[in-house]
Amino acid sequence: MDVFSDLIRGVRAHGSLFGSTALSPPWALRFVDGAPLTLCTVLGGAGWIVPEGGHPPVALRSRETVIVRGPAPFAFVDEVGTAAEPLACGEHCATPEHGGTRHRLGWHDPGGPGEADGVAGAGATTLIVGAYPVRGEISRRLLDALPVVLHVPADGADGADTADGAGAAGGGGTGDAVLDHLAAEVAVDAPGQQVVLDRLLDWMLVCTLREWFDRPGGEPPAWWAAQRDPVVGGALRLLHAEPAEPWTVAALARRTGVSRSTLAKRFADLVGEPPLTYLTRWRMTLAADLLVERADATVADVARTVGYSDAFGFSAAFKRVRGANPSEFRRTTAAGPAAVPAAVPAAVRV
Repeated sequence: MDVFSDLIRGVRAHGSLFGSTALSPPWALRFVDGAPLTLCTVLGGAGWIVPEGGHPPVALRSRETVIVRGPAPFAFVDEVGTAAEPLACGEHCATPEHGGTRHRLGWHDPGGPGEADGVAGAGATTLIVGAYPVRGEISRRLLDALPVVLHVPADGADGADTADGAGAAGGGGTGDAVLDHLAAEVAVDAPGQQVVLDRLLDWMLVCTLREWFDRPGGEPPAWWAAQRDPVVGGALRLLHAEPAEPWTVAALARRTGVSRSTLAKRFADLVGEPPLTYLTRWRMTLAADLLVERADATVADVARTVGYSDAFGFSAAFKRVRGANPSEFRRTTAAGPAAVPAAVPAAVRV
């Protein structure tokens, strides 16, 4: 498995709820879920993403996407300065039958008064929102590589209006195909629609991250470029596919077909650390999630799973990397704040 697949596999939409609202300008929606990662895609119309914390607003046009890194709230507004009502995706985006709030979002049934064949009036904006929980240390490594607002323009602009001033690759290609599927799915009411929306949002998330990491002049995480190198990419895939193997630099070099010194230098140059240092950090990331997810597993069980025959050696390595021994980490993590609710994508027409 490649590095990107490993890091993003814990970031998935599940059990989507979606609905349509029609609000006349001025309108504003303020998302207060505290989700670590939120995907916003505009299928039609336009607006502004306004993050908190001093980050500048980002103009969002039709067929453009942003990813907002939480947990700070943010707003989607018709014009910067429009006051926004708090909106908890999954609570107020739900249909009235599922606990949604009709008066707060002006809920209506597609095809109702003022619409023909379920099409919103001229000037309406359709926004797809997917709020992702990003549970676990594996997916958190991906989160740490992202800016507060990641913007992928539709026209191939340089994306200079992202919150950190970084550029972004333009839309097109696979991303456009996903947008077409999303628009078609939102427009109908068919069996299995929620499952389809879940998977389309996951697909859109992957496409958006790919485009942003590949944008001209960008600064993607070191592993993004490294995984495409024929030598270092092969070594990374081996470490991720078989983390419990008793790897040495010499063994990795043999498997990738180069000398030990070549692999060591190339890996450090591209990834930013030696192969075995990377492996240790990856093992401790896996172990951190196992300690939380498998409550019945002993420290020795987790140690063996990530390649340590000696629980004491594993505990020492874990404390060196994570700052706490495995038992302390498990105890404090289990007693920590409640996890963000499962991702609840919503299609909102305003």
